[in-house]
Amino acid sequence: MIVITGASAGVGRAAAKAFAREGARIGLIARGRAGLEGARRDVEASGGQALVLPLDVADAAAVERAADEIEEKLGPIDVWVNNAMASVFSPIKEMTPDEFKRVTDVTYLGYVYGTLAALRRMLPRDRGVIIQVGSALAYRGIPLQAAYCAAKHAVQGFVDSLRCELIHDNSRMRVTMIEMPALNTPQFGWVKSRLPRKAQPVPPIFQPEVAAEAIVYASHHPRREIYVGMSTVAAIVGNKLAPSLLDHYLARTGYDSQQYDGAEDRDRPHNLLEPVDANQDRGAHGDFDARAHAVSPQLWTNMHRSWLLIGGLILSGAIAALLWRRD
Repeated sequence: MIVITGASAGVGRAAAKAFAREGARIGLIARGRAGLEGARRDVEASGGQALVLPLDVADAAAVERAADEIEEKLGPIDVWVNNAMASVFSPIKEMTPDEFKRVTDVTYLGYVYGTLAALRRMLPRDRGVIIQVGSALAYRGIPLQAAYCAAKHAVQGFVDSLRCELIHDNSRMRVTMIEMPALNTPQFGWVKSRLPRKAQPVPPIFQPEVAAEAIVYASHHPRREIYVGMSTVAAIVGNKLAPSLLDHYLARTGYDSQQYDGAEDRDRPHNLLEPVDANQDRGAHGDFDARAHAVSPQLWTNMHRSWLLIGGLILSGAIAALLWRRD
């Protein structure tokens, strides 16, 4: 049985459909009713069973009640996927305290509340998987997304602490954090923005189904952390090796790379406080299908590294044997 927060659109929506193809029972959590109903239809059409739970993950009591209802109606929770997020595209100097608080409440504390709800049910059974949908920005902050980057950094630290405690307690529960690249999700059309031009994910852009593939894989295979996309690997490793260089590079490129053609409408609806998909289903994809990659060779290699290692050893052995015979 699977629980997904932020299930009405984007990565959560794609993950729900991917789990449904395995015949899963899925608790769908998000604020937008229309998006949740669309996700339910996707799940049922793909062979799964869905329970719709409209709520705000920033409300700890609501998350706990939802977990009770899910277990009552669908059975014990096996996998909990924390994915809900909020953000504001804005220079820090123009941000308000309330905006920082709201992004933190959803993108960091929402993960904490979901994790606590999962732990209360999984620890007594000594089994279960918690998957935290992270980002390359959990390791490398970029301009114009300070609140979101800070929240993802907080999730990363929280997960490290939780992992240590589970190991100390000899628990068979697992927690995995998946660091995502730029993804073609609807958030760029509904996030609150003070940018002069329309917001975009920093290229290279991947389809949300790539993220969903990693999430489903993590539910079956114990991994401490999974990087998705070479851009994620480059950002994280590059920040470890040359953080000051990246500071200056992002200062020069980080503004234009997060915007594209067309002036931003400052008066358009945004989802910081209220869902914009309450009456309209936005689906999993954003406006960047023409530029988004449907596969990640890096992720495929990561997921098949054991077989690649075995294949490499066999090939090396065969070459060594051939050379030995020649001698």
